Amino acid sequence: MKPGRFRAVKPEALGMNPFQAIGQDWMLVTAGTLENFNTMTASWGALGVLWGKPIAVCFVRPSRYTFAFMEACEQFTLSFFDEKYRAALDFCGTHSGRNVDKAASTGLTPIAAPSGAIAFEQARLILACRKIYTQDIEPSRILDPSVLSSYENSDYHRMFVGELIECLVAGAGR
Repeated sequence: MKPGRFRAVKPEALGMNPFQAIGQDWMLVTAGTLENFNTMTASWGALGVLWGKPIAVCFVRPSRYTFAFMEACEQFTLSFFDEKYRAALDFCGTHSGRNVDKAASTGLTPIAAPSGAIAFEQARLILACRKIYTQDIEPSRILDPSVLSSYENSDYHRMFVGELIECLVAGAGR
């Protein structure tokens, strides 16, 4: 991570609209090490407080290559980008890391946050998280039948709840 590129802020100081940032702008969910990681685009997630801790929630299907990295690692990141990176996010959401090097294909530069979690140099915001809870989505617990159309292949997500351990905002050096 380039010195001065990011500055740490408290989660309460982010001043972001999570509905816009997650649902419309999208994010990259990343886990692993600099030597071996994967990332995927996500537009489902949440930010809030749970058990007195600032948290982020993301959802990953077991069929995704990123799933094994999320399971194996103690930490993960959510990286948010300016609109000019939309094509990179689209690529990372439509290609599997099993078959392509997403960073090389998109020009995104992987970096290690101070915590060691993997993110990207081009991000405007990095939320580094320490996993504190996981839970599989259970079809019998889905109360709104319209939601089931998201699971035509019964590939139900696992929910990952992470305590925010670093909130890094791109600094003036951008």
